[in-house]
Amino acid sequence: MKIKVTQIKSANGRKETHRRVLASLGLGRIGKNRVHNDTPNILGMINKVSYLLKVEPVAE
Repeated sequence: MKIKVTQIKSANGRKETHRRVLASLGLGRIGKNRVHNDTPNILGMINKVSYLLKVEPVAE
């Protein structure tokens, strides 16, 4: 299964670790989105910065 992750809030003023997680997810600007596999590693990163993101399932 795949999920689409979109950044909806700015990373300005956030913790350095949260900014690094966004970079690892391939995000960095509001409105930017990426499609990732639904793995435990990705879900953990999404959980850490969930307040900055919108997550949607992708129909395959």
